[in-house]
Amino acid sequence: MTTDDINNIKQLLTTPKHIVIIPHKNPDGDAIGSTLGLYLYLIKQNHITTVIAPNDYPDFLKWMPKQDKIVIFESDRKNAEDLIQKANLIFTLDFNALHRTGDEMEAVLAANKSTKIMIDHHQQPDDYAAFTYSDVSMSSTCEMVYNFIEMLGDKDKIDTNIATCLYAGIMTDTGSFRFASTTSRTHHVVANLIDKGANSAAIHNAIFDTNSYERMQLLGCALSNLKVIPELRTAYITLSQEELNKFNFKKGDTEGFVNYGLSLDNVVFAVIFIEHKQEGIIKISLRSKGDFSVNEFSRAHFEGGGHTNAAGGKSDLNLNDTVEKFISILPSYKEALNLW
Repeated sequence: MTTDDINNIKQLLTTPKHIVIIPHKNPDGDAIGSTLGLYLYLIKQNHITTVIAPNDYPDFLKWMPKQDKIVIFESDRKNAEDLIQKANLIFTLDFNALHRTGDEMEAVLAANKSTKIMIDHHQQPDDYAAFTYSDVSMSSTCEMVYNFIEMLGDKDKIDTNIATCLYAGIMTDTGSFRFASTTSRTHHVVANLIDKGANSAAIHNAIFDTNSYERMQLLGCALSNLKVIPELRTAYITLSQEELNKFNFKKGDTEGFVNYGLSLDNVVFAVIFIEHKQEGIIKISLRSKGDFSVNEFSRAHFEGGGHTNAAGGKSDLNLNDTVEKFISILPSYKEALNLW
């Protein structure tokens, strides 16, 4: 984002505006943290601001300051469309292509002519926004929102609630600060957020230490389904709809399961395949170590994308056929998987 961009955005924000902030579909900690952090900043500047999420988000994020103000497009569509129609400015956070909001919301956003501002750290952004702050080297969109507020000259406006939201998103998107995207700058930002009032222990507890008994049972099922292909340094997990139902699956319950595969010795590529019969797809999460790009792998084979070491995808085949396709593709990546 250039100095001219920042100056132009500052000018736009000098008078109260109707503003909508949108995360991607199936929002995670970074998406909810960044949208709420920006929301709390903008309402302090007297802007009429609303966060509109495409669909619901996990219970382990429903403690964040002002999360109860989020409008859900899927369940409150008329209200959401009216708010989008009224908006002078639309911020899109933690995604870089409108289809990431889902087909119905994508159509509404694509038809809307309001000024759009993108803040995102994923690869290969689309060009729908008037102002784009895109940086794939960033740990998280929450770190970028911190930078954005700093670039606007308003770092002193970050209070405890804003700091809490941004800390939560950075923590979740960096795997509690262990992923390679965690830089010294990330730690400086996090230190500043703690100084502003973010309670690191309480935030960690709220997100990671509130598991239900059913989620632990589902994790046990996932681990019993874990398969390893040693010669290709790959591990994968499957979960069928029947298994999800058996353990009373709720949104967010499988968050982080894929990382168990990646924690195995000599594994550099881990994938989880989760059957969603209502949507008619297999949802896929991919993780890697080193230079093996799951972003490129997912874009090439599973209609997805993301980061070098973390990506998502989907398959319209059934669960067994999806896994067979995956296994059939792997040998062509043998060299890349064994370079690291």
